Amino acid sequence: MTSQTITAAASGTWTLGDLPVHRIGFGAMRLTQNGEAFAADAAPSDCGRVISLLRRAVELGVNHIDTAAFYFSRLRSANELINRALSPYPDDLVITTKVGPGRDPSGQWQPHATPGQLRGQVEENLRQLGRDHLDVVNLRIIGTGSIAERFDALARLRDAGLIRHLGLSNITPEQLAEAQSIAPVVCVQNQYGIGVRPEQDQFVSACREQGVAFVPFYAIAGAGREAGATGTDTAEVLAVAQAHGASAAQVRLAWTLHRGPHVLAIPGTGNPDHLAANVAAGALRLSDDDMAVLNSVHLNGA
Repeated sequence: MTSQTITAAASGTWTLGDLPVHRIGFGAMRLTQNGEAFAADAAPSDCGRVISLLRRAVELGVNHIDTAAFYFSRLRSANELINRALSPYPDDLVITTKVGPGRDPSGQWQPHATPGQLRGQVEENLRQLGRDHLDVVNLRIIGTGSIAERFDALARLRDAGLIRHLGLSNITPEQLAEAQSIAPVVCVQNQYGIGVRPEQDQFVSACREQGVAFVPFYAIAGAGREAGATGTDTAEVLAVAQAHGASAAQVRLAWTLHRGPHVLAIPGTGNPDHLAANVAAGALRLSDDDMAVLNSVHLNGA
């Protein structure tokens, strides 16, 4: 499918709390390094190229950018690149960030921030982005235990005006329920895509019933995760793509959007051509027959 004139508006709109966003957004994880795969030791990205890419995303109607202070390479910080490219920010731009894990200056992961450390992470995001408040902050969780103490710490920062809305990342339905008892949750970010975690289907539906956006990550990469898409696809996915004059990656994005009006996409790339193609996927309309075929692939874990 052609992508020259298609903007993110074609994907439709969802409201995060009181912030309307187009359902095709942009994930910033890959901005800090060369290549489509994410690795802590990768060569830094070209600063000018990334700034042009971010500005092009906004020109294409992207008004939802997902980032984190722990997205950085040896010379690049995703938040600081966003700030340099887009500040002063467009009025309709919503920047979602994540806290919970962290990385020290050497790139080593620190998986669990304490409640007391979360304020420092929020303030670091504010500093890097050049903002006086954060639109949406997702608490990223590793594990299945209680999140009440950490989520309550973020709720207090929201009450103090540092955060507008709260979300969750990498969580279970039980953790969502626990968080909702403390403060409203506007979005859930979990790994999900064709053939990836089909057991999440019921959770996707439950989020819709609660008015919570479901934001899949690795929707294109699938099992490749940080390493990116494997370059192989099933015959069924390729057949649907060929029928629509689209790529397999576009079909994968379109399939997630067809799972419900509350499902948002945040594909990331450092490639301007891939950016335009990802945005154009929001205009791809899959038929009931297409969805039946792709759902079968999904349930078979392919």
